[in-house]
Amino acid sequence: MDLSVRAVAYIRNRRSIALDDNWDDVVSDIELAADVPDEALRGLEEFSHVEVVFFADWAEDVPPGPWHRRPQGQEKWPDVGVFAQRNKDRPNRILLTTVAIEEVSARSLRVRGLDGIDGTPVLDLKPVYSWTVPREPLRVPRWSEELAENA
Repeated sequence: MDLSVRAVAYIRNRRSIALDDNWDDVVSDIELAADVPDEALRGLEEFSHVEVVFFADWAEDVPPGPWHRRPQGQEKWPDVGVFAQRNKDRPNRILLTTVAIEEVSARSLRVRGLDGIDGTPVLDLKPVYSWTVPREPLRVPRWSEELAENA
């Protein structure tokens, strides 16, 4: 199977390395790629949040990296599989983050909370509808809540 993807936009911000801290405070501009028309953003200003699918070209290749590890390498948390975490070193280096939209302009949108570094290629943008988020209470392990408290 041969898969191909292309960048539809690029992340612009002041982050040059991927740290596991304070992403909620990061403001990023997502600028459309040159071959994507302005109209692609039309209507997005009516939404409060957008899902950003991006390619962590700066992350480690996995595999052969670990298929399991302790989150953030912390001994106090359990050794869990890559699919039970949201770390950057994914099997295909594809990341997904839901962010708040602050502003939409002709060729870009400004968002808060995007955990991608400057220059990262964006593969897709999807608006968040009220019916696309979980309707039931979330069930998560305690260690993931502790992880959030330390972020």
